[in-house]
Amino acid sequence: MVSTLEILCTFHPSARLAYARIMSSWTDFLVQRGATLDDQAVARFSAPQEELAAARDAAVMCDLTPLAGMRIAGPDAAAFLQGQFTSDVAALAAGTAQYSAWCSPKGRMLANFLLLRTEATTFELLLPASMIGAVRKRLTTFVLRSKLTIEDRSGESVRIGVGGPTAVTALRAASIDVPSRLQCRALDGGLIVAVPGGRYIALMQAAFAEQFWDRVSSAARPAGYPVWQWLTIRAGIPIVTAATTDQLVPQMANWDALDGVSFRKGCYTGQEIVARTQYLGRLKERTFLAHVDGPPPASGEKLYSTVFGEQSCGTVLNAAASPGGGSDLVAALQIAAMQRGDVRIGSPDGTAISLLPLPYPLPVAQSKPPPKAEAPLGRIA
Repeated sequence: MVSTLEILCTFHPSARLAYARIMSSWTDFLVQRGATLDDQAVARFSAPQEELAAARDAAVMCDLTPLAGMRIAGPDAAAFLQGQFTSDVAALAAGTAQYSAWCSPKGRMLANFLLLRTEATTFELLLPASMIGAVRKRLTTFVLRSKLTIEDRSGESVRIGVGGPTAVTALRAASIDVPSRLQCRALDGGLIVAVPGGRYIALMQAAFAEQFWDRVSSAARPAGYPVWQWLTIRAGIPIVTAATTDQLVPQMANWDALDGVSFRKGCYTGQEIVARTQYLGRLKERTFLAHVDGPPPASGEKLYSTVFGEQSCGTVLNAAASPGGGSDLVAALQIAAMQRGDVRIGSPDGTAISLLPLPYPLPVAQSKPPPKAEAPLGRIA
């Protein structure tokens, strides 16, 4: 879990007091509603297995404080981000969202995130609070004379997730206008966006969050943040963390399957390597969904297969307890090891994992690049 201190350290000093006041009030509200905290994140409201069962069979609502918000705004924001991120930012319409990533010059993902275009010149990034400080600091170094600001705005809003098979029913019962996939809809004091896996994220001013929580909780069971992590994993969405940053090209994380990479836009940081992997190389590693008996393995833990002997063949990206016991996980894994089906965690004789079907198809390998696009106006890292 991410502590309040770790989150506060990512803010400008002027934002820390406001953040502390908002989160103190919001945390007090959650505790009054039965929340049990773990390092300031909500661990649970009731029995964890009952919450997980509700996420599998019905609907849950989770506080998403460990998910931070970064705002990039200004006349040059779109052009700047077009030259930095993997997705086609210029094509993103106001009121819509897309997955995206920021890569190193070697084409490795430094971070990945949900990118929302809330206005013509305003973008919001949702990414782990533990990552936002480093991402903001490094991204700022490339702004130069571009007319834009990059700010951690987590302290100005509350983030709430609603998910599960009956999430739509729960939201409609609360008179919420439910958006379609990767679309946004206005809420009192904020907005709500639909993300893959039957999940919805509401971002709103703290003054409106309590009312939203009480309205939706009549049909969606309050649950801890680990339940939201499980829903994200079951959606097949990998999240880059400090343990896995700068290790994967986007295709290894299935970011192309999730429309988080554009192969038709102009240059961006790491684009040459990403494109070469797509059209000239043979992709040997993908992200797969799996189950293991036992507690969730840590992000960054290595995987092994007899195909590779003592050499690791993959990495756990994210893991969470599952409703039926044991843990589900997403892992970047050598395709040859996946095909052999004898993958183990931690060592060649570690605990075996069982592969599960992904909720989306993986793209067929391409050999011919699309027509070359014009270079973006933004700065390139």
